[in-house]
Amino acid sequence: QVQLVESGGGLVQAGGSLRLSCTASGRTFSIYTMGWFRQAPGKEREFVAAISWAGGTPYYVDAVKGRFTISRDNTKNVVYLQMNSLNPEDTAVYYCAAQTGWGGGAAHEYDSWGQGTQVTVSS
Repeated sequence: QVQLVESGGGLVQAGGSLRLSCTASGRTFSIYTMGWFRQAPGKEREFVAAISWAGGTPYYVDAVKGRFTISRDNTKNVVYLQMNSLNPEDTAVYYCAAQTGWGGGAAHEYDSWGQGTQVTVSS
């Protein structure tokens, strides 16, 4: 079992930045991929970014490419999502997720989920 806890959400003006953190605990040795997803009110959960625990090229949804950066610190079991040039369309609850394989953007491939952190971007 892997436990995930997100932090770093909040209220920011359009054009601003936030950095989300996700701390993993428990059976972290079983993690291969960490991902970030988001869910806006009235919408389905969507993939944002993913990175393999061992390295490799991160993967992003087109809507955030060039603005968001996913990174990891294996020594601390933490994954980050640096979000720049935020706009109101980025408003959502952001979830961290982990899986033992490489599913990229497929939510059903992820085994563990955090509780989510709210990001609100005002215009």
